[in-house]
Amino acid sequence: MAMSFCFRSALLLLLLLLVRTESRGRFEPKILMPTEKTKPVEQEEAAIGTRWAVLVAGSSGYGNYRHQADVCHAYQILRKGGLKEENIVVLMYDDIANHPLNPRPGTLINHPDGEDVYAGVPKDYTGHDVTAANFYAVLLGDKKAVKGGSGKVIASKPNDHIFVYYSDHGGPGVLGMPNTPHLYAADFIETLKKKHAAGTYREMVIYVEACESGSVFEGIMPKDLNIYVTTASNAQESSYGTYCPGMNPSPPSEYITCLGDLYSVAWMEDSETHNLKKETIKQQYQTVKMRTSNYNSYSEGSHVMEYGNNTIKAEKLYLYQGFDPATVNLPPNELPVKSPVGVVNQRDADLLFLWHMYRTSEDGSRKDEILKEITDQMRHRKHLDASVELIGMILFGPTTNVLNSVREPGLPLVDDWECLKSMVRVFETHCGSLTQYGMKHMRAFANVCNNGVSKELMEKASAAACGGYESRFMSHPSIVGYSA
Repeated sequence: MAMSFCFRSALLLLLLLLVRTESRGRFEPKILMPTEKTKPVEQEEAAIGTRWAVLVAGSSGYGNYRHQADVCHAYQILRKGGLKEENIVVLMYDDIANHPLNPRPGTLINHPDGEDVYAGVPKDYTGHDVTAANFYAVLLGDKKAVKGGSGKVIASKPNDHIFVYYSDHGGPGVLGMPNTPHLYAADFIETLKKKHAAGTYREMVIYVEACESGSVFEGIMPKDLNIYVTTASNAQESSYGTYCPGMNPSPPSEYITCLGDLYSVAWMEDSETHNLKKETIKQQYQTVKMRTSNYNSYSEGSHVMEYGNNTIKAEKLYLYQGFDPATVNLPPNELPVKSPVGVVNQRDADLLFLWHMYRTSEDGSRKDEILKEITDQMRHRKHLDASVELIGMILFGPTTNVLNSVREPGLPLVDDWECLKSMVRVFETHCGSLTQYGMKHMRAFANVCNNGVSKELMEKASAAACGGYESRFMSHPSIVGYSA
């Protein structure tokens, strides 16, 4: 009788040791019987499908060095994690590595002490092929819709996992692209819905680095698409560049531009220093959230946000970013206490670059050219700000602040996205290109739509506000293209 009790107790203990419950409801063996064998790596990989990734740098110009450095760094992490080149699609203008101002030709670094991250990065879509339309086609796996480039797309299947990373400038409801028009929230969400309806992935994770990036998903990102999103900032604030000249930590002395973005280097440096088979998406989110706030110094940091299906947060990061065997003995996660780092508002990073170029130039005539460029940029910025303010006064009166009003959390930026695009085109026709700086005024145009202003009235207000502006001080959209 006693032996029977002992036997039952031992059997119960063995059963408890044999299994543990995972967050997704699966049971995983902890002690194997002699007749059992561990699953081969091939079987484990087959069970999670193929990992795919889309990496997008949405800018051009040496002053935006950091965006392409971010994307190239991300590529190296994914490759070390075992993702195949054929399963990673890279969209970047590719005008930085061999730019005349690059002190280390043919290379890019993403950290002051970092190694080259440019080597081996595929040139899938570069130059004029980096467009919002091509990005949508790539994500949908639509080879017929892509124009130019390598033709590589995300040809995923129902059991596959997809990782999307975007780095660039943004504005309320919009993400920049080096070739206009820009990426608008409604078009992006519609693309995600189409991808889901096609049944060609199991789950997707999206990381977005841009000013006001939360506004791209706020109020319009469904929770039932099996997609989890984090953004560098909320719907109303800027994101920040880091590793900039004159800051702490500073890039090597020969660099006159920022090497990275705060949110972007936060997630990538976290991924490089942890075992991604143990670290969860939630743990990385918490680490990145702390670091991107600049350790709770929100005056020089931003609020990392999350949207979509939050249950995906419990999963391990390796499902999307792969696993580097060199990290097997690294910890799953930690939240180090560090001092705030030097940062710059994304929209001012180009001015910082121009100022350092002006300061370090020894050529008198070149200094004059740079000074003129700074002056023209500042003049156009002031023109954009004043024009939008004047339009608001014409439409709504001098005592209201309708254009800057922010909707309640959970509501989309605008109800009619096509109206928003049409108002942007009207403004740019009369007042010139918004530029990467002027994207911050998208909320104003959204509020014009939300308050029922007709296109005809917006035409009159824009013409009145900008009729006397000299076109030589701005890039006209007929030349550089419309933002919408």
